[in-house]
Amino acid sequence: MEKEVVIKSENVAKKFGDRTVLDGVSLEIYRGETFVIMGGSGCGKSTMLRHLIGALKPDSGKISLLGKDLSKLTDDELDTVKKKIGMSFQSSALFDSMNIGENVSLPLKEHTKLDKSVIDIVVKMKLEMVGLRGFEDLMPSQISGGMRKRVGLARAIAMDPEIVFYDEPTAGLDPIVAGVIDKLIIDLSKKLAITTVVVTHDMKSVFSIADRIAMLYEGRVLEVGTPDEIRKSKNPMVQQFISGSADGPIKFFQQKDDYLEQLIK
Repeated sequence: MEKEVVIKSENVAKKFGDRTVLDGVSLEIYRGETFVIMGGSGCGKSTMLRHLIGALKPDSGKISLLGKDLSKLTDDELDTVKKKIGMSFQSSALFDSMNIGENVSLPLKEHTKLDKSVIDIVVKMKLEMVGLRGFEDLMPSQISGGMRKRVGLARAIAMDPEIVFYDEPTAGLDPIVAGVIDKLIIDLSKKLAITTVVVTHDMKSVFSIADRIAMLYEGRVLEVGTPDEIRKSKNPMVQQFISGSADGPIKFFQQKDDYLEQLIK
């Protein structure tokens, strides 16, 4: 049975000034899978994520989301597509002036006409899914970083999306809390039958959650494969990255030195 492609990028390129950030990125992501985009800082993975959710438009190439070419949609049509996706931000992006329940309910209030009583029930259900039922009245400042991440997950799934995007979901968390977040991502993907796209450089997380992995380097796709295929990759850059070795073809400090020289000029 042929797999349904729900996200597709075709030769996507993007420049900021003279700097090429994406250089012909082509990817296909299938319905129901957990797809991880990994790579080091500055490789273009976060920029690619912003293209996939329609926050940025490519200089050339095409992004299709749920069968729609994003570049051809009107603002209203794009908003309709965006209602079918959820986004969990690296910093959780909670509003400090709102309590937990209000943060989770925000997309429901903005994009539906549900009664408050129904919204309150949905909020309780979503918080229960992430292990935080009963925390509705607390403020973001009253909970830990890991809990804030979970609130962000609850808000991301508030609208029962078809696709959820995660930007560095385990960044800044200790290993145990990061493991909890990874398990939540897996559980939510299976229970809600959603397509999951994760951007991260956390290798433990990558191999814990991924069905398939794409590695980006200098705005290009180096390799795409299952976790087992990536582990067995013959590409020395892939092997260096997953092993975390300072020695290899990826010269981090040389890249930084070159960049600083350009700034000085």
